[in-house]
Amino acid sequence: MAEWKETGAGSLAGITRDTSTLVDARDEMQQLVEIIWRLRQPDGCPWDRKQTHASIAKNMIEEAYEAVDCIEADDAAHLREELGDVLMQVVLHAQIAADAGAFTMADIARDINEKLIRRHPHVFGSTASQASSADDVLAIWDSVKLAEKGAKDEGAVESGERPEGLLDGVPRALPALMQAQKVSRKAAAVGFEWETTAAVWDKVAEERAEFEAEPAGSEARELEFGDMLFALVNVARREGVDAESALRASTAKFRARWSAMEDAAYRQGRRIEDFSTEELNELWNRVKQA
Repeated sequence: MAEWKETGAGSLAGITRDTSTLVDARDEMQQLVEIIWRLRQPDGCPWDRKQTHASIAKNMIEEAYEAVDCIEADDAAHLREELGDVLMQVVLHAQIAADAGAFTMADIARDINEKLIRRHPHVFGSTASQASSADDVLAIWDSVKLAEKGAKDEGAVESGERPEGLLDGVPRALPALMQAQKVSRKAAAVGFEWETTAAVWDKVAEERAEFEAEPAGSEARELEFGDMLFALVNVARREGVDAESALRASTAKFRARWSAMEDAAYRQGRRIEDFSTEELNELWNRVKQA
């Protein structure tokens, strides 16, 4: 097990903690860095040598989603494997950057270490911040991020540049629901917020009315549907619900029930496609009750 040392993140001096889950992964991490470095050498792997950040960008997303699938399936064995694939993507991107003289894996680790310490003053600060709940922690996290942005904006102004927009840090490549919730959370953090959740529901009703007022199949109707979804995401945010996870869970539930319906149809010697709408609804209700 790893030995604690002063790292700026605090120490165990004078404090008793259970370190049974504190792992020393230095050797294994360094071996991974060296393996990726070796693959990128002139006499290494032709595929690895030719990769760029852009060429493997989609791989990062795919590996992350495969890890999420394991989490949702509570499959620890495969999660271990998929997290390794995600980590490999990180190290490969780091090596591509190192080869270009941009940054290294050490820079990445150093930056995230500093960020985690900075954004957890209630744990690592010299004076204890009040954080008795997860909501308190999120509030502290948001306030620290806003302070960081303020300092960065001041530097940009001094250099004669336009400060970064509040929402510029939210990746546009995120899934739509996730992006919407992050955008709305950032706006709410600076005061652009409804007073009550009931007021957000009123907004949902307003957007629904605007949706229904547009011609069927029109671009305007599609845009209004998006506004309605965005309003619902704000309901989720205020209720402490992760909209992306909630929809994934509902979709998984639908898929499981549909699979059960197909099993029932198979036992009857029929294809699900041959059922009438009424029969499908009856079958759905039976599966749901089961």
